[in-house]
Amino acid sequence: MIGTMKRNLFLLATISLFSFSATAETTGDKESGFTPLFDGKTTAGWTNPYKWGEVKVVDGEIHLISNQKFFLVTEKKYHDFIFEGEILLPAGQANSGFMFRAHAEPNKVFGYQAEVDGDPKRGWSGGLYDEGRRQWFASPIKGNKENEAAFRKRAGETFKRNDWNTYRITCKGKSIKIEVNGVVTTEIEDETDAEGYLGIQHHGEKGQTYKFRNLRIKELPAK
Repeated sequence: MIGTMKRNLFLLATISLFSFSATAETTGDKESGFTPLFDGKTTAGWTNPYKWGEVKVVDGEIHLISNQKFFLVTEKKYHDFIFEGEILLPAGQANSGFMFRAHAEPNKVFGYQAEVDGDPKRGWSGGLYDEGRRQWFASPIKGNKENEAAFRKRAGETFKRNDWNTYRITCKGKSIKIEVNGVVTTEIEDETDAEGYLGIQHHGEKGQTYKFRNLRIKELPAK
């Protein structure tokens, strides 16, 4: 009887250990391969192409301060990837975005931007904006009421106006997907840009501080 109980306990422990290992392996596989883009202490790997804009590192966060719009961008270009980051908008009037596959010149950054909308009435956070070019060309299409309504239905209330929000941007070939707090808000195909810089934005409101943290990337093999 005792021998049988021991064998059963051993079998149960083995099954439990296997189940735990399989779960851990699955979770690890899903989120493995990410590289931090921000070390929490310095802005190494990032650059400000503008003559204005203040950048500070405070308690493991990047703080952007300015009286004019500017972007802090990576020194490296990326092709196919999953880019993640968290943002906290300041109170009051505010707007920001995560740039990806972007172009940078002195005092100018343009290209794809995952919208961070501080206007709760409009609610276009997670939309795809083409900074400095086509603007609202796809998701949503500004002025197209049906398209705007479809976007709001997808995005719902996922964006938290007065809290941290997690963005995940996946680019593979011509496929572009934007997620906000785990909700897919934009998923389209576009071939305008195949690679470029990543960036974070200060929209230019005087006295406002935009905060970012947990910036990381997983580079994907090209199709």
